[in-house]
Amino acid sequence: MKDYKKHFIITAPPEEVYLALTLPATIQLWTGEVAEMSTEPGSEFSLWEGSISGKNLEFEKGRKIVQQWYFDQEEPSIVTIILHPHKKGTSAELKHSNIPDEDYDNIVEGWNEAYFGSLIDFYEGE
Repeated sequence: MKDYKKHFIITAPPEEVYLALTLPATIQLWTGEVAEMSTEPGSEFSLWEGSISGKNLEFEKGRKIVQQWYFDQEEPSIVTIILHPHKKGTSAELKHSNIPDEDYDNIVEGWNEAYFGSLIDFYEGE
């Protein structure tokens, strides 16, 4: 099992980034895919046609998202995104724990290119 941590700078305020990460219609705008998402703790989510799925654990409106991502393993893989105000908009602090070794490289590439890469491109393209 491996952990991954990184900060991403997004040119939008934290409240806006939070909505982009939690509202299905907004997620669809920057991913190009239908999303199943709710801010109800305990609800399940699905992104990128089921490539990412899991359970929503905790939300702090405009600031924090905690999810369990499903992998076939005993220990849960936990994703925590904390949004901090930044002079350019938002610094998104990502912590992803308990990533299976065999999935690590794909997950890191997904975070950098598909997930946060797409979100950053979405705001910079406006």
